[in-house]
Amino acid sequence: MAAYYERYGGCVLSTTINKYIYLSIHPYFNEHQTLLKYSENELVDDIQDIRHSIFHQVLADMDVSGVEISSTADVPGGTGLGSSSAFTVGLLHTLYSYKGTFASKARLAKEACEVEIDKLGSPIGKQDQYAAAFGGLNFIRFNKDGTVSVSPVMMRASTHKTLEQNLLMFYTGTTRSANDILREQKKNISQDEKNQNLQSMCRLAEAMKEALECGDLTRFGQIMHESWLLKKTLAAGITNPDIDQAYEAAMQNGALGGKLLGAGGGGFLLFYCEPQYQKQVRESIGFREFPFRFEHDGTSVVYIGDKYWR
Repeated sequence: MAAYYERYGGCVLSTTINKYIYLSIHPYFNEHQTLLKYSENELVDDIQDIRHSIFHQVLADMDVSGVEISSTADVPGGTGLGSSSAFTVGLLHTLYSYKGTFASKARLAKEACEVEIDKLGSPIGKQDQYAAAFGGLNFIRFNKDGTVSVSPVMMRASTHKTLEQNLLMFYTGTTRSANDILREQKKNISQDEKNQNLQSMCRLAEAMKEALECGDLTRFGQIMHESWLLKKTLAAGITNPDIDQAYEAAMQNGALGGKLLGAGGGGFLLFYCEPQYQKQVRESIGFREFPFRFEHDGTSVVYIGDKYWR
């Protein structure tokens, strides 16, 4: 969040996974109308009448109408996997491609942040947009002047493979809007204890990066646990009794560390667990497992037809 990194600088360790937002665009049959297909359908004569806030903002910014855009996703929104920012990055990429304009990953990430944070006023950080744009396992640093640096984590291939095999993710069965939690967290940044915990979390992210580079995955798991204990203090609603019970069950059955993904309150729990303990963790936790693999490319254009550029 700007309220933090503009004073101290911030950082995260982040990876993308093989769960996607899929967007397609095509000229609509009636060039005077725009059709949007997502969890709802919207057919409008004027893009100013679009109800979906991100569609509305981006189509207006890029002056695109008379098209049909379809969006589908591997995971629902509100689960802490950054789907909103992945959608924004993907929509920008789709529209730039439709207009025949190259846009770098850095540009897509920067403009997605401007759409969500500056124009739409979402109380979120920049990490999801840069993760979705760049892809891969990266250390992302947020500088005081607002610039962002994205650095791939340099680690052995064997460490990367073991890390992927030892991460287990479970769906808690609930979704939530992150905004209330994040607004409280933003307000709490001025409190000394919360501020110190955020600084500790940033130092732990740096230590986690070093653990990966050294191949020390045991330390990686332990840092996850330390960071989760700090994260829980940042705002009310980050966790709840069901999440705490599942977390404790996983830890008692062999997980070295874990965290709730995203702002908190629901979504997905992630654990680091060595192979010999994974079966008992799966049996003890009480939530559905959600298998995944790492993804390396970030936002990508899958296909461009032979239509003329508009």
